[in-house]
Amino acid sequence: MTSPTRSSPRLKWVALAIVVCIATILLLLAAEGAVRLRQWSRHGTAASFEALYRLDEKLDLRVLVPGARVGNITVNTLGFRGPEIAVPKPQGRIRIAFLGASTTFCAEASGDMAVWPHLVVERLRARFPKADFDYANGAVPGYTVRTSLRNLQQRIEPLEPDVVVIYHATNDLSQEVRTLALAQGLAKTTESRERSWFAQNLRLWELVEKNLRVIAARRGAESSRGRVVLDQKTLGKEFERNLGKLIDAAGHDGRLVAVATFSTRLRPEQTDEEKKKAAVSALIYMPSMSLDGLLAGYRRYNDIIRAVAQARGALLVEGENDIPGDAQHFADSVHFTDGGSRSMAERVFKTLVAHPRFASMPSPQHALRDVAATASR
Repeated sequence: MTSPTRSSPRLKWVALAIVVCIATILLLLAAEGAVRLRQWSRHGTAASFEALYRLDEKLDLRVLVPGARVGNITVNTLGFRGPEIAVPKPQGRIRIAFLGASTTFCAEASGDMAVWPHLVVERLRARFPKADFDYANGAVPGYTVRTSLRNLQQRIEPLEPDVVVIYHATNDLSQEVRTLALAQGLAKTTESRERSWFAQNLRLWELVEKNLRVIAARRGAESSRGRVVLDQKTLGKEFERNLGKLIDAAGHDGRLVAVATFSTRLRPEQTDEEKKKAAVSALIYMPSMSLDGLLAGYRRYNDIIRAVAQARGALLVEGENDIPGDAQHFADSVHFTDGGSRSMAERVFKTLVAHPRFASMPSPQHALRDVAATASR
């Protein structure tokens, strides 16, 4: 039989271990609660934004859940972010469709009315108060030019848009860079790293994972080893073909199409430290890229956008660097803050109204029809 004097120290250590475990669990729960409270204060919800999406197996597209609402993001009954859209389209209404990915969906904006597609339409309504405008924000995070083409054909076409605005680059570039990294032996897969189960369900774990990926991305940017080698002659060839197909499909029947060059926070004139901060989220999705490689990649893709827009007769929205590359305009490498959304909306608005026939007509409805006819000739 064990004596009381011998078992007493052991019981004390067991009791201490139990107390430490309970205290640790309580601290983790408190930290989880604090992170959720922080997320609530920023986004109006502690839930994961993944609740907004579902896979439409019939269309083979990731789409928004009709009627969903998470924080400051509202999805209408047709499955698009923003206000309801009348179907069929009312007589005389000018409908603008926006195609893109997360940089057009704008989850980082403070609300639906701070998203740049909404701001474009508000500016048009103010400029042409007698006209009847509405819009469909067809953007879904993760989309590339190819998925936007399917989205246009399957979900946007039935809405009968008069104008289509396209904003794409970073997801196509990320996909191409991951393919190059695999071919050059720098990666084992072309897939971007998925969040763990814990990160999907625990906001604290999600924050820890995110910060670890940020640290790894910044360290990678400091190294010249293991970086993807870009061939400027072949870079973006698939993007060029797919963008051409999207513009052609968007512009059939003489519809007006505008294509915007892509804005990023990363700029060549920045200091090395500023570049590292500006490139962090881009490097998370393209971990084998160098800072110079990112600059060259985005520059090449913007050159392609310009060339394809000119060749296809689309309106070109220039001025990607008119949006300052700072924290007041970018939430990360490519996603806009409210300030950035306002600047982006101004780029698109000015391009539309600056078209000679658009600006000269008393009715925007007639102007758009005439502009489309001119562009198709």
